[in-house]
Amino acid sequence: MITKMKKTNSLLIFYILLTMSIAQISFSCSASDSINKNFEVPDKVVESDTVVKSFCIKNFVQINGANLGMFITGTDSTKPVLLFVHGGPGMPEYTISREHPLVLEKYFTVCWLEQRGAGMSYDKKMTKESLSFEILISDLIEVSKYLKSRFNQEKIYLMAHSGGSFSAMQLVAKAPEHFHAYLAVAQITNQQESEKLAFEYMTNEYRKRGDKKMLKEFSKYDINKLNNPKYYVMRDKPMHHLGIGTTHEMKSVITGVFFPVMKNKDYTFRERINIWRGKSFTTKTVGLWSELVLTDITQKVKKIEVPIYFFHGVYDYTVSYKLAKSYYEMLVAPEKAFYSFENSAHSPMFEESQKFGEIIENDILKLRSVNDEKQ
Repeated sequence: MITKMKKTNSLLIFYILLTMSIAQISFSCSASDSINKNFEVPDKVVESDTVVKSFCIKNFVQINGANLGMFITGTDSTKPVLLFVHGGPGMPEYTISREHPLVLEKYFTVCWLEQRGAGMSYDKKMTKESLSFEILISDLIEVSKYLKSRFNQEKIYLMAHSGGSFSAMQLVAKAPEHFHAYLAVAQITNQQESEKLAFEYMTNEYRKRGDKKMLKEFSKYDINKLNNPKYYVMRDKPMHHLGIGTTHEMKSVITGVFFPVMKNKDYTFRERINIWRGKSFTTKTVGLWSELVLTDITQKVKKIEVPIYFFHGVYDYTVSYKLAKSYYEMLVAPEKAFYSFENSAHSPMFEESQKFGEIIENDILKLRSVNDEKQ
């Protein structure tokens, strides 16, 4: 066991040192080295020689007694504001968004909030009692108010991905007055059932392939008792191997998530390390993911008073495509649409960004009463 731990720690140190030497990505935050809380958002940003010169503000705001970090990005601060609620829980997505075409910034001023306990908002002094979904939802309400005031907008757009959609769905049900619409990407439904569907899919696939080694790993777990940290760690590798994880093409979270985080110079080195500390604190110490799995959101929220748009990759088994579609059909909303992404798994906004942008432009910003399924 000690040898195994030493090997794991050595690999982690190697990855950290390696990624420190990787070149910085092109989208650089204007306040990445020192925080300027009085930074003024430009009304317009002109084109550079090669690409649209985007603005990026790194900001910390006191919300409900906590110092919450966020990046605010865009090309024109007069555009509609969108609050992005990351997944995990506890896993910011600003970095991975920089690895893909910046489609959201084309249409919105985007707030990439790092929620309480996550990333830049991680505080080693936090206790288990200081973090809950109720507190996260309260934070989101206050951040929404902050954005409305800062950008002088009556309402904003809300977008959430995966684990973030668990809080976001409850948020729009509780405080619809703040939002034009809710964009639900890989919407959480009954995650306990989703885990069973994923387990069945993966074991069936490995049975077809005759992969006895992987089937032996799955045999260690009871399909009716999957809600434990060891299983979630184990299932990560086969999910990405089968193309049903973070993206359909991503085969490793080391190269697909870890490296991009560790090379992103918009964070300080400490903040990059805190992303992983926060992820562990949120999911393992506090146990938010386990609580999420045991909660059926389809029974908790059956009606909302804002337009809602579902986005889901057909290869997604991290959060069930099938269950999200069923939830869409039963959910009562003034306007709604379900968009299937045929070449995506868990992150269609990154995997098929062009299609995602076209939907935003043609449907969402026009708030069409589509009320049907879209392909």
